[in-house]
Amino acid sequence: MVDFEEHGHGGRRAPLDVADAALVLCDARGRVESWPEGAERLFGHPAADVVGRAAAALLAPDDADRLPELAAECRAHGSWSGTLTARRKNGAPVDVMVQLARVTDGEGAAHWLVVAAEASSLPGWEMSRAVLEKLLMQTPVGMAVVDTDLRFVWSNLALERFGGGRARDRIGRRLAEVQPGLDAEALEEQMRRVLESGEPVLGYEHIGRPQSEPRHERAHAMSFVRLDGFNGRPLGVCYTVIDITERYRNRQRLVLLDRAGTAIGQTLDVLRTAQELADVAVPDLADFVTVDLLDSVIRGGEPLTGPPGDADRVALRRGGQQSSRAGIPEAVVAVGDLASYHSWSPPIRAMADGTSWRVEWLDPHGPEWAADVPGGRRRQLREQGLHTAMVVPIRARGTTMGVTSFFRCAPGEPFSPDDQRLAEEFVARAAVCLDNARRYTRERAAALTLQRSLLPQGVADHSALSLATCYRPADELAGVGGDWFDVIPLSGARLALVVGEVRGHGINAIATMGRLRTAVQTLAALDLRPEELLARLDDLVSRVSEEGGKGTETGATGTSCLYAVYDPVGRCFTMASAGHPPPVIVAPDGTAAYAELPVGPQLGVSGLPFEAVEVAVKEDSVLALYTDGLLAGADREAGQPAKERLLHALAAPGDSLDALCESVIGALVPRRQHDDVTLLLARTRGLATDRFASWELAADPAVVGRSREMAARQLAEWGLPALTFTTELVVSELVTNAIRYGSGPIRLRLILEHTLICEVCDGSSTSPYLRHPRTTDEGGRGLFLISQFTHRWGTRYTTDGKVIWAEQVLTT
Repeated sequence: MVDFEEHGHGGRRAPLDVADAALVLCDARGRVESWPEGAERLFGHPAADVVGRAAAALLAPDDADRLPELAAECRAHGSWSGTLTARRKNGAPVDVMVQLARVTDGEGAAHWLVVAAEASSLPGWEMSRAVLEKLLMQTPVGMAVVDTDLRFVWSNLALERFGGGRARDRIGRRLAEVQPGLDAEALEEQMRRVLESGEPVLGYEHIGRPQSEPRHERAHAMSFVRLDGFNGRPLGVCYTVIDITERYRNRQRLVLLDRAGTAIGQTLDVLRTAQELADVAVPDLADFVTVDLLDSVIRGGEPLTGPPGDADRVALRRGGQQSSRAGIPEAVVAVGDLASYHSWSPPIRAMADGTSWRVEWLDPHGPEWAADVPGGRRRQLREQGLHTAMVVPIRARGTTMGVTSFFRCAPGEPFSPDDQRLAEEFVARAAVCLDNARRYTRERAAALTLQRSLLPQGVADHSALSLATCYRPADELAGVGGDWFDVIPLSGARLALVVGEVRGHGINAIATMGRLRTAVQTLAALDLRPEELLARLDDLVSRVSEEGGKGTETGATGTSCLYAVYDPVGRCFTMASAGHPPPVIVAPDGTAAYAELPVGPQLGVSGLPFEAVEVAVKEDSVLALYTDGLLAGADREAGQPAKERLLHALAAPGDSLDALCESVIGALVPRRQHDDVTLLLARTRGLATDRFASWELAADPAVVGRSREMAARQLAEWGLPALTFTTELVVSELVTNAIRYGSGPIRLRLILEHTLICEVCDGSSTSPYLRHPRTTDEGGRGLFLISQFTHRWGTRYTTDGKVIWAEQVLTT
């Protein structure tokens, strides 16, 4: 290390050249020890020709004779500066401005430090000399030289402004000794690297708290250059320091704003957006941040448009908070809880006025902000060392939604006006995201309410099937979709299971879903076969699409639908699909397989016919109907396709259908799914053989009386004598009509379920209808009487005829 023994004499600062100067080191006898590239450029002599020779040989004879006199003056006053004439290698003279200083190394050996720069012969030389002197002693660029032990040898006056005391007090000391608050190990590591490699390190940025400003974090740009002596032996390191705090802070602000733009508003969830706002601000801007919102904002309602009120307490909902300390020890309330403030407190006043509030030094004994938390904020100020604060209202589109509070802990520097402007900038960006999330919350709540009103309000078990359902809407980014399911009782103790999915999301998809569900229920009431029902539904979708205008595609086009009918008497499913994935059938032994069902086109797409299949199942089997959202998020494990994962999940043993339903959803649906998920599980129950009776009848009027007798005997066995008269009337009329207007074969069947069902099947497709006969008519009153004496009646068609049925409510 090198240090001037004196920094000036006679009240005059000793100048030192730092711009395009040659830094030459000589021993005590004046022989050159170090000859850098700058000296070679200035004098033209290579280092091999100079190192080891007397420096006087480079000067003009007159100036060479003056060297003993100049050395004596330097010893007396610590330094000397002036103009000398040197000789270049080609013999040409060159005027140089010289700064001569007597220095000592770490072992106490004396050296001469010579700084030389070419002097101009123009009249402005004296001004240039003053500039060079100023660069040395008054420049903001700090300079220092350390020896190979990294101990200070010399430093300029500018370095004192960076802390560490006077220049003479540094001599012989390490950086950690003069600047204990800095990360000295990192800086000395850079010095060692330069000493070992000889390669300079330029523009190294260091962030720390210098001893001169322990409360403020400063940024410095540093450069390190090795000084070589005789035969290339390293003598030390020269380094420079420039304060770049403002540039560093501006860059940090830009980085923070950029991160806020990408990190805030990733979702359309109000609370998550509030938490993202708190996360972004810590720790680069503040050590503790809270985000408090109006309750109406979290629910998606309209925000506050005026003052929060004159009440002594104003309650806000804690939307998010973050701390640079683990566990957020500064928090008084938890996220989601109410934070109550006095009406005169800075957060409430900032909300009312719409302007930010900042205080550089908080008074820990000042008035309490928080209400209903005695000593809450004051205790946190004292225990956690919160010493400076900012409060920024969250405003967007002219309305106030809440407030964000920023705090710093000791020994951090207080918030500045620039910090306040930065906070206002990214809070304003977050406010737009929060307002978008609030509006979406309101729209999503409306969509969910509409969807819930259009879907079945729970499904009850039936004598033919045990049922369990689960519906999961898509996340807030995708929006609520148009998935639906339905369970529709049919004649003959049968049940229809429906699962469908409307393309798209939002209110339009939900409204379309409601229309299609109503259409399916209406068509199911006609007792249509599955393939015929889908064909009628396809015609409806195509017609609605045409009504929308040429080239206009409605939300119904492309809808998928699966329609399955379960007959508990025959223990079979008859099903058809319009672009919907096939269901899974789980046998009583746990074996799961996809039903071999041909998948037809989606509704309104091609107009091609649909095909139905009949699948016989054993009692206690499970049929799983679902929408493709169940499989969309299931491909999370490599090597196992989603369809296999569904089979594996359905085959898992469960105590109940509800438990199985939840386990399947938990195994296949991620936390954030991008599509609605619908799952409908149905466990089959066969109708016991003693609960139905069937008879084949000849097409002979004589069998009408015998059919009444057989029905009466069966009711007696079931213990239903009160229904005998009505049942005989129904059987008599239906069998008579089948013989008179239908064709063989004729079959009579009685089914005892939750109602008493009477069915007569014949081979004719002629549909009977109810009419009101005149008083003079001899017939036409049979179906009228049936409609009056039974709960309901109807007709359904089969592949080889029709079935006319009537139901009676059981009496107790």
